[in-house]
Formats: sequence, C-alpha cells, structure tokens
Amino acid sequence: MGRAEERRARQRGGRRAAPKRRRSSGAAGKSGIGRLFTWKKILGTFFGLCLLGMGAFIVLYLVIDIPEGNADAKLQSNVYKYSDGSVMTRDGDRNREIVDLAKVPKDVQHTFVAAENKTFYKDAGVDLKGTARGVLNTLAGKGAQGGSTITQQYVKNYYLTQDQTVSRKLKELVISLKLDREKSKDYILAGYINTSYYGRGAYGIQAAAQAYYRVDAEDLTVEQGAYLAALLQAPNQYDWAIASDTGKKLVRERWNYVLDNMVEQDWLDAAERRAMTFPVPEEPKPDPGMGGQTGYLVDAANAALERQLVAQGSAEDMKQAQAMVDAGGWTLTLNIDKKKQAALERSVKTQLTGKLNPGENEADARVQAGAVSVDPRTGAVVAMYGGTDYLKHFTNNATRDDYQPASTFKPVILAAAVDEDATTQDGTPITANTLYDGTSKRPVVDHGRKVGFAPENEDDVDYGDITVQQAMNQSVNSVFAQMGVDVGMDEVVEVAGKLGMETEGMDAVPAQTLGSMGASPLEMAGVYATLDNHGKKVTPALVKSVEHNSRRVEFPDPVGEQVISREAADTVTSVLTGVVDDGTARTSVRENPLRGGQQVAGKTGTSDNNKSAWFTGYTPDLVTSVGLFGEDPKTYAQVPLYGAVGEERLNGGEYPAQIWAAYTFGVMDGISRFDLETKQGAAVQPTRTPTPTRQPSRTPTEEPTTREPTSAPPTSETPSPTPTTQSPSPTPTTQSPSPTPTTPSPTVEEPENPFFPEDDDER
Repeated sequence: MGRAEERRARQRGGRRAAPKRRRSSGAAGKSGIGRLFTWKKILGTFFGLCLLGMGAFIVLYLVIDIPEGNADAKLQSNVYKYSDGSVMTRDGDRNREIVDLAKVPKDVQHTFVAAENKTFYKDAGVDLKGTARGVLNTLAGKGAQGGSTITQQYVKNYYLTQDQTVSRKLKELVISLKLDREKSKDYILAGYINTSYYGRGAYGIQAAAQAYYRVDAEDLTVEQGAYLAALLQAPNQYDWAIASDTGKKLVRERWNYVLDNMVEQDWLDAAERRAMTFPVPEEPKPDPGMGGQTGYLVDAANAALERQLVAQGSAEDMKQAQAMVDAGGWTLTLNIDKKKQAALERSVKTQLTGKLNPGENEADARVQAGAVSVDPRTGAVVAMYGGTDYLKHFTNNATRDDYQPASTFKPVILAAAVDEDATTQDGTPITANTLYDGTSKRPVVDHGRKVGFAPENEDDVDYGDITVQQAMNQSVNSVFAQMGVDVGMDEVVEVAGKLGMETEGMDAVPAQTLGSMGASPLEMAGVYATLDNHGKKVTPALVKSVEHNSRRVEFPDPVGEQVISREAADTVTSVLTGVVDDGTARTSVRENPLRGGQQVAGKTGTSDNNKSAWFTGYTPDLVTSVGLFGEDPKTYAQVPLYGAVGEERLNGGEYPAQIWAAYTFGVMDGISRFDLETKQGAAVQPTRTPTPTRQPSRTPTEEPTTREPTSAPPTSETPSPTPTTQSPSPTPTTQSPSPTPTTPSPTVEEPENPFFPEDDDER
C-alpha cells in the first residue's frame, strides 16, 4: 500500500473512530428554519404577494365602477334674489348652489389647489403613500388621517361616505384613479369646491362666498379665496366669528401657507403677495327664512317658474314641474325692488295693520290685506304684499282670486264701450259726457225688454240723469249696469280678457258689471297697467330671470301687443282722474299732502256685503292695486268687514286708497304727467245739471258744450260735488240749456230674474 493510500485509510478510520457528538435541539431547529425561510423563498413569497395584490387590485379596478353621486351631495337650495341681485333668501334642505368653474376666478381656483394638493394638475388623482398610511392607521384604530388628493376628497364627498373603513378607502382609491382618467382636472376641481363644507351651514363655494363675504363666487378676491380654502381644514375652528385666539392664529397661518404656495407655483406674483392683508369675514347673517313677505314672494316665484317649465315643454305637467323646482339648484332673480317692497310693507302697517287691535275688536281679526305694484312700461312686479306674515297666514292675498273686485271692474265696461264704438240704445255714442239715468234700483233694459236686473246704488242714492264721467266718479251702479247691456255683455267679457282678466267660466250677464266675479290684486294691477300703457297688454311679471347651473329659463316679454285702442285706454285714464279729483278717492288721494301735483287715475271698489274693499290706481310710472278682504280667522270663510278699525263699513276710498297714496307718493321720483290721446280730455266735467229721470239711458239731443279737451287734470278748485240722497246739481261749465230727450221711455215687460245677485254695496 502506498504512503498516500495509507494516509487516506488512516483518515477514514479516524473518522470512524472519532466519538459521536449529540446535537442540541436548538441547533437542529435553526437548521430547519434556515432550510424553510431561505432568501429565495422570502423573495418569492414577497413577489407572489405583490402579484396577488396587483391581481386583486386589477379585479377591484374592473369590478368597481364610478357610482352615482350621493343624494345628499346633490342637494341644493334655491336662491331668490331682489332685482338688484342681492339675496332675498334660500330654501331647501341644503344651503348649496352649484356654480360652473368658469364663474370662479382662476386665481381663486388656485388657492384651493395650493391649500390641498399642489401636484393636483400633474398627479394621477391619488396619493399612494397617504392612502397606504390611512389604511394602516385605520387597521390600527388610529382614526382619520389626512394626505388625500383633491380628487380623493371629491370622491369621498360626492360618491362615497365619510366612513373610516378599509373597504371605503380602497373604493376611494379605485374610483379616484378612474375619475382622473375619465374626467378633466377642471371637472374634478369644480366638483370639489362645490361639494365641500365651509362652515356656517354653507356647502359649496357660492354659499360660502355669500356666508362669509356677502358676494357671489365670481366676485371673490384672491385673499378671500385663500381664506375659504383655508377653512376646509377645520371649518368651525377657523370661522373668524367664533374662533378662539388659537383658532385665529392657526387660520392666519393656514392663509399665509396657501398664498406662499401660490407664489411657489408661480400662480401669484411675490410683490402682490406681500401687499395682501388678511380679509376678515363678515359677521354671520341670520337666515331670513320664509317669515314676513318672503314666503309669499318665494311661493309666487316658484309658481311662475313651474308654469313656464310646462309652457316651454321642459315639464309634462305641473306636478313634474314642481318636482323639478323642489329638487333645488335654481337661482331666481325677482323683479321686486327692495326699496319699493319695504315702502309697501311700511304703508300697509302705518295705514292699516298698525291700527288693528284683534284682542279688543273681533272685527279687526277678520281683515286681510293684499297689494301688488307694477311698472306699466316693463310689466315688472316691483312690490307685493301677501299678508301679515307667511308663517301665520299662508294664503297670498296678493294672488288670491276668490274675492269680488267690485267697482274696480267699471273701467273695463267703459273701455269696452269706447273700443267697440258702442252706442246707447237710442244710437248715441257712449262718451264721458253721455247721460244715463242714475236712479237706484232702476231696471236694466235691453231694447225695450227688462233683463231682470235692477242694481241698487250705494246707500240707495238716486242721481237722476248723470254723465258717464260723474257716474264713474261716484261709482253709480245703475249707470254701468245699463252701459254693460248697451255695449253687450259678450263684448265686455271679451275686452276684460284682452286686458288681462281671467274670463274662463265668467258668465256674460249684467250682474258682472258690478264686479261680481273673482279677481286678485295681481290681476287687477295687470288690467290697469294695460290701460296705463295706452292699451298695450301688460302681464305682470314677478320673475326677472332664472338660471339652473348653466341653463337659463326664458320668460315671455311681459309687455305684449295692442289689445284695445289707445283712444279707448286713454279715455278711461282720462275719466279715472276724475275719481281721484272729484270722486270716491278724493279725500284719501287728492288731498294727500305728499301728492305734490302728481297726476293720478284710479278706481275704488266695495263689494257685496262689504266682504272686500279696493283701490286700484296709477300714475304714468306705477300701477298699484290694494285689496282688503274679510276672512274668518278660524274657518277662512269670507265674512264682512263691518266694524273693522272701528268703522261702520270699510270702503275702497278709505284704507285701501290711503295705503295706495302713502306708498305711491312715498316712492315716486318727481312729478309725471299722463300723455293722453283722447277726444274726451281729462276728467271732463258735466255741462248740464242732471235732473232725476226714470229713463234707461239718455244722451243729449245736441252735443253738450264742453271745455277744450286737454290732457291736464282738473284743478282742485272745480270739483264735482259729493252726492247726497238728493240729485246732484253741479254748476255747468256753460249756460247751455239742458237737452231734451228725443225719445220717451220705452215700455218694457218684466221677465223672470235669473241673474240678480244680492249686491247692496258696489262702489
């Protein structure tokens, strides 16, 4: 055996001879773990988990779609504004008004990006590190954590909930990625600033701009925008009005942080930044709500919008239109003039409601007032009074049409007479100087046949032969009942419809000449505005404009076509100046110290059994209809106004005319004159002494001699006298003898009376 082989043999034998050592259990365990957790296996497991996570995420990405927005996140209020753009009120469950991003200044947009997410315009919509930290903190029970992008915050606000759960955070991540791919950055930013909560009950930048600075979002400055952006971190803590000293310090620091970031991003000039001062917000303003007149205005504006949505085909019916309006998001600018509205409310209070004492006088509790004021040149409803308080009396007295307009309807009859070139039954044209028999309870006849209607004049006064002008001044029922039949009641109703009255269902019967149909102050204001506008149709418009996000609702022009001749309209205006200067409105209007020479036309009305009292009057620039209505406060039934304010009876020439005068003369800007084109002149005086007669209608056999027609009103020194129970005897303007009728009284037969109402007070 060689030496080498011998050595190897000894080595083998030595190993065999070496003593055996017992391995400790610890050493054996370590060797097992080492074999189980090799670096290769650890890395393999890690990459496997990564692949599994990626697969799971891909599945989530494919499964999770961008959902519909939350119902709460879509809630908006409707905003109602005065004609000057100032906010009247809001309604709805959520104070939010969504605005297009284009209406928000670019610099103000940048304040939100600078505050929350400087990389917003470059990132993919998510912050993976922040999201991972949020998931881990949620699992560890540490609560909400920041660090989300603007996209993620918008997704949380609009599509998801505020719940702090892992599943919600994973959904937020997926939806944010998808949203960033499918929508523009402007879309996301607009959603973010419109859904965020800013404190003071304000959701969205528009509501916040109003709540903190009393401006619209489009008028925000960079400084103001930076404050609103800073608020989002802690709305209540940072609200300057309620913030502690620490809170004020923190919000100032946050505000500076926002502006400094804007400089860093080259969105703001450094020198301009240094010149900026902290914009202290306005004090919180109490929610005006629906109290007082606001609720009446809101309801009336909503009704007008709903009608227009149906008219233009945006809604199939009123029910659908109402649902659309109730959904919110509308901005309605009304034609209401803030100063005139306040003046009308003040006039009603000082002239009427401030004098009522329901606690001591039961009749005072029955008085309801309504009024509407219209610009006849534009049709704009500039003021409206619906009642003492919307929260106490929900029915809008300005738009209700269940009370009789009474003698305020008489001008419609005269308008029809002139427009139709009507004549009395003996063929004489009906003019301001035409003579009629003003005897109370005189039967109305139609070409020799009694029609079964014999209305009583107020207080049963007999006037005898009286001119149309005098009959209008004193509101003589018997004259206008006969005139209506002379013109033809079908024609009268037709002209009423042209002027703006609701004539559907209105029977063309003589009783209508006393204004026995229903009408509202809004309706009568439109009728008289058409007269004031020389016969061009005026449909009172409460709503000036309506917007819903980027969509506008177009309304028809309130001023329409010529519906009656200018001659007819101006003749009525001319005659109605006599009511003010020489008739039933003389005390309240003509002698009002605030008048100052202002020309006024108008008509009083007192309905059957004193259930309503009216004055509708106008100047060249303003038409206002005032109505008082008797309503039982418990049953809401129509009741008389007798005894209210301590008066035996409430007439149109008293409190309604006083309200009208205090309002109109208080808001008029200078003195204006009527521009009349009429052969009648203005408030033409009678040219003869009327004598009692029982004839149905009479005109002189020769044209009465009158003053030269003029558009100027009569002076207060030559009024026609106030009637008494005796026939009036005004002084004639000439010495012409009284004309003699050319025909005797017709012989008539008395038929059954199908139309005779129990109207005892029509004035």
